Amino acid sequence: MTPTNTYLFTSRRLGFRPWILDDLEEFAALNADPAVMEFFPKPLSREESAEFLDRLFNHYTKHGYCYFAVELLETGEFLGFTGLAYQTFDSEFTPATDIGWRLQRRAWGKGYATEGAKRCLQYAFEDLKLNKIISTCPKLNHRSERTMQKIGMVKKGEFDHPGLQEYPELQSCVLYEIGKE
Repeated sequence: MTPTNTYLFTSRRLGFRPWILDDLEEFAALNADPAVMEFFPKPLSREESAEFLDRLFNHYTKHGYCYFAVELLETGEFLGFTGLAYQTFDSEFTPATDIGWRLQRRAWGKGYATEGAKRCLQYAFEDLKLNKIISTCPKLNHRSERTMQKIGMVKKGEFDHPGLQEYPELQSCVLYEIGKE
């Protein structure tokens, strides 16, 4: 694998880019991994991943940002995604732009989630001129919550996610927020 040189922005080790159709196989593998999807209702099928990829294309076209494909700069290896999404689910704090990440298991424990999220926040505030970013995850997902803390987000509370009513073990979520400095 080689770097694509089509990055919107980079961090020290990571490149962030819009999605391309050729990403589907690796994206589907990421979303099918039960460990990666532990705090989601279920792993995704290839078809569900294709639908998700289509939503990412559309989101990027509409908003100018999305959960970006992330590659290791040194090799061009696909690691997963980190980025931003405009959320409109029914809650007291939406609509709002959130930050999220999903990385392959082999990328865990190397600081990529924190590095990538910090760089995406910088992009959100400096380039996109957003004023506030939120992040949510099930209370059980301590790794993601720890990443939120590492990137300077502040816990604003807990809530029952309306999209997870059929999954009571995941429905209780935390809400974090960070504003433009």
